[in-house]
Amino acid sequence: MSISRTTEIKSSSALSFDDAMKKGIARARKTLKNVRGAWIENQEILLDGKGKISEYRVQMKITFILEE
Repeated sequence: MSISRTTEIKSSSALSFDDAMKKGIARARKTLKNVRGAWIENQEILLDGKGKISEYRVQMKITFILEE
């Protein structure tokens, strides 16, 4: 029997939501073992003083299997 756990993280990128997602998953895999899935719970952007997008952020939940 497997038992999984879910943790929530936020990740950001100056390039895109896709890049923010990839960076978040890569970082989670450095700390968490047996990462099995993720889903995006929220997306947001930050704007600079001129109204241009300066940062893409994703809030995601990562699921991983606990070791016995």
